[in-house]
Amino acid sequence: MQQSFFGLNIALSGLYTAQRNLDTVGHNLSNASTPGYSRQQSIQSASNPLAVMDGTGMVGTGSQVTGVERIRDTYLDFKYWSENVANGEWSKKAELMGEIQVTFNEPSKSGFVKIMDGFFDSLQELSKDPSSGAARALVVQKATTLAKYFNNTATHFEQFQNDINDQVKTDVDQINIIASQIQLLNKQIYNYELTGGTANDLRDSRTLLVDQLSKLANIQAKEIPYGKLPNGEDDIHFQITLSGKTLVDHFSATKLIVVQRNIKLNEEDIGNLYDIKWEDGNSVNITGGELRGLLDVRDGKDGIDGTPIYKGVPYYQRKLNEFVRTFAINFNEGYTRNDALPDGYEHNGVGHIEGYGYDSDLTDAPTGIRFFTMLCVGDTPISGSAFIGTATSVGDIANQYNQITAKNFSVSSDIIDDANRIATSDADGQNGNTNILKKLMGIRSNQSLFKEGAPEDFMKSLVAGMGIDAQQAETFAKTQKALVRQVDNRRMSVSGVNLNEEMTNMVKFQQSYNAAARMIVTMGEIYDTLINRLGVG
Repeated sequence: MQQSFFGLNIALSGLYTAQRNLDTVGHNLSNASTPGYSRQQSIQSASNPLAVMDGTGMVGTGSQVTGVERIRDTYLDFKYWSENVANGEWSKKAELMGEIQVTFNEPSKSGFVKIMDGFFDSLQELSKDPSSGAARALVVQKATTLAKYFNNTATHFEQFQNDINDQVKTDVDQINIIASQIQLLNKQIYNYELTGGTANDLRDSRTLLVDQLSKLANIQAKEIPYGKLPNGEDDIHFQITLSGKTLVDHFSATKLIVVQRNIKLNEEDIGNLYDIKWEDGNSVNITGGELRGLLDVRDGKDGIDGTPIYKGVPYYQRKLNEFVRTFAINFNEGYTRNDALPDGYEHNGVGHIEGYGYDSDLTDAPTGIRFFTMLCVGDTPISGSAFIGTATSVGDIANQYNQITAKNFSVSSDIIDDANRIATSDADGQNGNTNILKKLMGIRSNQSLFKEGAPEDFMKSLVAGMGIDAQQAETFAKTQKALVRQVDNRRMSVSGVNLNEEMTNMVKFQQSYNAAARMIVTMGEIYDTLINRLGVG
């Protein structure tokens, strides 16, 4: 049976429906620039009709809004998270490799090539006049500059590794914070939707957090059905896993921790680097995201045969150490690397220790002086005799040189204290003899000193390899950014707020509201005529 004011109720439902639709449009417009916001749409339907008593059919009762849905394509979310893992890794690697390139500063007027050229050029000047005090002082200055270049570069790498280590801890803390926030949102979403509603804005906040998390580590997110709720709806739990282990499981979250290493993975590492573990002490395998980029650059990554899969900070430190050790032992002792020999070195040249320095009295010229040694405690250069000690065999002497690193590489205190001890002659009392100096100068073009060739070739090869690695990281980073941007554009085409579309909807629902209001006015006039005017003479 129809109510007396049935038509008025139908018009009133249209008024309410249009108002609800306008509220949704207003919410979309106000959040058009909100990060992570998904466009919302009212679910409008015809309300339940009434059967006519005479059996001639059913009469419509108006319209209703049964809910507000969040326009979202979950496939694109999963695709975005998957691509964002690689994006985070290569973006971070490209950033860090750029910093390594700045460290070497090649080519430039203050890079290795110029510094090495300056050292050998000073030896060339000394060969013109071995008695010149100014020329000898210049050699000491240029040699010290060469040593300082390696000291500063190695120190910078240590600080760089320490900074990356701090970033690892920061990222782990950030992962824990985001996981806790997602855990709280899971509770809020679940409690709200338990009564049949849809927590659209809370779900947007959670999706945005997962976006951020996917850039940090190789996570996977999914909703898992756990039976049915009392109202008949599916009981859905939201779960995030990291390398197969649960990070967030509905209402619970597992934390990651950082633990300082007791031992060094690489000889070149600084102490107390962080390993990442679950809070229960089990190891976690980070295979992607910013964390993977940080770990690869901080630690490097070697294959089973020792060949570097990824060249991190320890690799470049190792190459710098290799250079100064090989250069120092060749310049001082005349030894060259030969892995076929038991001691690993052979004496096939002339070293500084075999030469004679300058003596104004032509008597008792100093001999057996080592030009390069290392710094001791307090950054004080040590003498050649203190450096070698009692070592006499090739193997024992080589072991002493293995103590030299790029960080402690130095000019011997013997040379710093008295530049006249720089060897130029191969015979005592012959100050104008420069035979030793000429042979030392030949190291500059010695193509058999390193596998890569001469000293300059070694460093150029190292810098070139670094440039290739940096370019590769930059290329992969750009590719992943493009992929992520493409997926995100597709997401935005589905979920983003289109202002023109919303303005069109606003006009449409405004007209619907006006029409419903006009219908109410019309029905009022009808009822006024029926009640107040019918039968009036």
